[in-house]
Amino acid sequence: MPINTLEYAKLFQTELDKQVAQQATSGWMESNAGQVKYNGGDEIKIPDIVVQGLADYDRDNGFNQGSVTFKYQTHTLTQDRGRTFQLDAMDVDETNFGTTAANVMSEFQRLHVIPEIDAYRYSKLAALAADAGNSGTYTPDEADILDKLYDDIFAIAGRGVDLANMVISISYPAYQVLTKNSQLQKKLDVTQFGQGGINLTVKSLEGIPLVPVVASRMKSAYVFNDGSTAGQTAGGFVPDADAKDINWIISSRNTPIGISKTDVVRIFDPQTNQKANAWKLDYRKYHDLIVPDNKLATVQVSLGA
Repeated sequence: MPINTLEYAKLFQTELDKQVAQQATSGWMESNAGQVKYNGGDEIKIPDIVVQGLADYDRDNGFNQGSVTFKYQTHTLTQDRGRTFQLDAMDVDETNFGTTAANVMSEFQRLHVIPEIDAYRYSKLAALAADAGNSGTYTPDEADILDKLYDDIFAIAGRGVDLANMVISISYPAYQVLTKNSQLQKKLDVTQFGQGGINLTVKSLEGIPLVPVVASRMKSAYVFNDGSTAGQTAGGFVPDADAKDINWIISSRNTPIGISKTDVVRIFDPQTNQKANAWKLDYRKYHDLIVPDNKLATVQVSLGA
């Protein structure tokens, strides 16, 4: 019986989205997209609720009427990325197509897609924080790094964010310096940090999860290669020439809205593929990071000098 490529495509699409949510260090940001409406394509709708404040209660007339405004804001996803792959029919047949294709797509996401999504999200958060005046420059030093980290923690605490609701994404170089600080060991605990339906065990400071991130994903700006221009055919991403290192990003856990949608996975069998006697896999990913304007104050970023 011919392989059901449509069912494979649906399965791949679901599993690939799950893989991003679980394996990206920024995967926790996707839990904030629960109320986002997505019907395919490059647009999403985010609910915007505005309510009036308290008023005096009158013993004769009762309650003052308040208003509630509920509407959806439409956002266009800025990152529209994709690739196509071919698996030669002599290497792959219907009996092992599912396993082989799943391995190829999983490795593609692990090595290329997930790092790029992380890099984009952290660089955008850093840019938004800098535009809002919520960033500073600092060269990590064992002697004062804990004090600098506390300064940033209490900076956003002073703007109304509870410590219990914060997350610290920290680059491994800064994390290495931090762990050498003699005062830190008395303050570190171990906590469970959930993302993508799984629980991770991470270190925490004052109950705030510390999420280490590889340095290559923690730059202030990137060039995302288009895959066709000379010098960019390998695709992927590289740090911008003027990029700074990001030491850490502290934010309220419910502030960044991470959107990652495998919009389409198309599978063509060798009889349908007109270019080659090969299985053809088309992969297209929309993703973005959105921070509502009224939550910009809940992000604080430390950049390298």
